Amino acid sequence: MALVYRPMMQLSGILLSLLGWVLSCLTTYLPQWKNLNLELNELEIWTMGLWQACVVQEEGGMQCKDFDSFLALPPELRISRILMFFSNGLGLLGLLLSGFGLDCLKIGERQQELKKRLLLFGGMLFWISGITAIVPVSWVAHSTVQEFWDESIPDIVPRWDFGEALFVGWLAGFCLILGGALLNCTICSTEVHPSSVHYAVVELQDQCQHLETETRF
Repeated sequence: MALVYRPMMQLSGILLSLLGWVLSCLTTYLPQWKNLNLELNELEIWTMGLWQACVVQEEGGMQCKDFDSFLALPPELRISRILMFFSNGLGLLGLLLSGFGLDCLKIGERQQELKKRLLLFGGMLFWISGITAIVPVSWVAHSTVQEFWDESIPDIVPRWDFGEALFVGWLAGFCLILGGALLNCTICSTEVHPSSVHYAVVELQDQCQHLETETRF
């Protein structure tokens, strides 16, 4: 049972982590971190991301303009760029390390302790990657809520709202954390080595042969 249970958990963990890493990269480049609906012109929707601001028209057209200066951005967007790059880099490193630590990979079968360490280190990297993906998304969401309910801003001024990229980023962070947890749980599970299974089969065959000889006499 353990021979099937461990690889299945490892495969589930690596697939969840891969999904979280892809979603994290997608969140980094999506321009829909914030949405702005103009009541005066309902045919246009303004969006803002980490790299550019876009105008989406009802006809289906989309025009984007990159931000001119990194220092001119709000603090939450500047820090979010750095943290999202950090999250993507750690996620990629975690995929490489944990991939070499999988039981289904025949490389390094005799170095089980090294493969365990790779899985452990890869799982921890996924945790950190997930946290560093959730922090900037939550920070931008918090600042958006504060600006939305700011009473000092006149009601005539349009308010920014949550964009789709925030929800993608939250999902990415939770997938990375859950995937890393599954990988680390397999380290604590019972492991059955092929050598011990072979020894048990040989011992069972010897017992059967011994019983056959006794029945003959």
